[in-house]
Amino acid sequence: MLYPLRDSFINPTMIARHKGEVPFLVYVLPSIAGIILSVAKGLGVSFLFAAIFCIVFLGFVMLNVFYAKLKVYKFNWLGGALLHLLFFLGGMLMVQLRDTRNAADYFGKRHSEHLVVMVNTEPTLKGKYWHFSADVKASKTQGKTATASGQLILTVLADTANLFKYGDELLIPANYKPVYAPYNPAAFNYKNYLANRHIYYQSFLFPGQYKIVRRNTGNPVIAYSLQLRQHFAKQFMANIKDTDAAAVATTLVLGYKATLSAEVQKVYSKTGTIHVLSVSGAHVAFVYVFINFVLGFLGVSARARWVKSMLSILLIWAYAMLTGFSPPVCRAAIMLSCIIIGRSGFRNVNQINLLAFSAFLLLVYDPLLITDIGFQLSYLAVFGLIVLQPVIFNWFSFENKWTRKFWYLISASLAAQVITFPLSAFYFHQFPLYFLLSNLLIIIPSELALFCGILVMLFGNIRFIGNLIYKGLEYTIIIMNKGLTLIEQQRFSTIDRIWFTGAECALLFIALMAFFYFAFNKCKAILLFSLNCLLLLCVSFTVKTISAENTNSITFLTISKHPAILFKHGHDGVTISDIKPADQLFTYNIKPAADSSGISDLAIHSLTDDYRNNWFLKEGHLIQSLNSTVLLFDKEIENFIPPKKINVSYLYVTSNPQTSVGFLATSYKFDLLIIDSTNSAATLKRLADEASHLKIKFVVLKRNKSLIVVSK
Repeated sequence: MLYPLRDSFINPTMIARHKGEVPFLVYVLPSIAGIILSVAKGLGVSFLFAAIFCIVFLGFVMLNVFYAKLKVYKFNWLGGALLHLLFFLGGMLMVQLRDTRNAADYFGKRHSEHLVVMVNTEPTLKGKYWHFSADVKASKTQGKTATASGQLILTVLADTANLFKYGDELLIPANYKPVYAPYNPAAFNYKNYLANRHIYYQSFLFPGQYKIVRRNTGNPVIAYSLQLRQHFAKQFMANIKDTDAAAVATTLVLGYKATLSAEVQKVYSKTGTIHVLSVSGAHVAFVYVFINFVLGFLGVSARARWVKSMLSILLIWAYAMLTGFSPPVCRAAIMLSCIIIGRSGFRNVNQINLLAFSAFLLLVYDPLLITDIGFQLSYLAVFGLIVLQPVIFNWFSFENKWTRKFWYLISASLAAQVITFPLSAFYFHQFPLYFLLSNLLIIIPSELALFCGILVMLFGNIRFIGNLIYKGLEYTIIIMNKGLTLIEQQRFSTIDRIWFTGAECALLFIALMAFFYFAFNKCKAILLFSLNCLLLLCVSFTVKTISAENTNSITFLTISKHPAILFKHGHDGVTISDIKPADQLFTYNIKPAADSSGISDLAIHSLTDDYRNNWFLKEGHLIQSLNSTVLLFDKEIENFIPPKKINVSYLYVTSNPQTSVGFLATSYKFDLLIIDSTNSAATLKRLADEASHLKIKFVVLKRNKSLIVVSK
């Protein structure tokens, strides 16, 4: 985190000691619970559910109207219980009402020949393909046009003729398909990721399949903000010679990540400083400090305070516009706007209440924001800075001014890291051990880089001054990058392969919060509760470790156009595939499957390698793993006729050999026929039909979940 707000925004007096100080926090929590339940269960709109909400609401109103007559005062808990229930039901109802698939004109409900769509985000060009989402505006069938709604994700093969921009209106064929769930264990769930952004379909287009009907049909404010961001991003790239420094500058200042390399992202991720590369609340807070300093000449009179406040809010939202109105920046802008307005009237502003208020506003706008990882981590980090940082800061007292400031920075970093650790480990499966060192290292350079970035946008056109600021920005980021790279290269810089279940993540979070509550009020019962939670967590980890140690399995992975088999024996594993470890397919498919199953020592080999250890043997096309055998049947041996029938456990057909199931059944005896996704559609269908006719057990991996079998 960046910590520019210092003690003026974070102090122990802001910690609520009574729920009456934080009404929005009290009532946003049941709303969040309702949203999470509705999302998890996939509940649809129900008139019965809406009726229950109305009945509870009317009951609450009637109790207040006839409060004295019904002697409700004898049941003090009743009003609060009904109100909590209303917010809980309201959270569930918000999700159901916001589901775009419930609209009568949703494009997925009707048969169409063509769709008219508008690009609703900034298109990105990755390799040979354009990627962007689009709003469906109309559907066309047999020359008739009807209005339509919904979103879909588009992947378009790039050509030199077209450069896509936000607001482009396209005519495309209605050949969209559902977004598929992940096929392999622990792989990233792209289907859920898009569904949480109200996108359920995707389409792949080639040049000539689409037509750009109109340009600049989007929101003019968003269009201008994206153009402005691209303008400054091009200036940064043109004036900063070091490409990595230029990419970090555009990301840190503008939130423009298109030029950021995977290597730089890895360094920041491994050192626990990836938040710097996501324009978020900390960046907006620094911008506010900068604005507050610049507007200091306005004085302290009542009128000056209001003028200063309005200008500050206007400039904060101008910066939000510059970043393309990214959700983290909008969240921070809403919260800071509330704080500024509250302070303008010299009112005691409880920041936890304001944090909950901003979350409530955003969740009313889109309840599915609760599923966004950035939303969760940023709100938790700010909550930690408000609540936990004062507790940690008070653990030690220093008389020296600079030592006290240094301890302040350490306590802030600890608070943000501790409270986000359970979720970040749950999502990213790693923990940076040197996070304190790396965060302290980047505090000054990152704030200086952001300061230079703001100055260069203001004065970059003045040649001498602009060149000087660009140099300062470049060297600052180069120093920051080299320092983080040095930390990342140290031994044991990161603990990886952390795989929490949802219950374990919740248990760890509860244990941490209980411990800090004990540190705040010294209640021994709370400490005992925290230790018991940790004990349960240790028991869960122990059971998983023992289970992984005693489990042997073979996983036939589903990866488009690639064979891949993962053999597991306790904590050891062997992968047979043509995918290299540096390939993204390995990172997103094979590695998660291995790590999540408890494999800590993974040997990686190609299909042509021979390899043996104390439990695994591969010679040619035959693999022996404990008591299971696998035959890799490909084009090399499709014409080979063995002198006698070979017994194997699994016959794995790969690389599209021209064979028949009858030939395979004559030459080999096998328990299961496995047809992988490297085979053509015609081969898949032919082999599946033949196997069905001969009543031979078979599995087709293409567009199906991977097959996991227990190996004895």
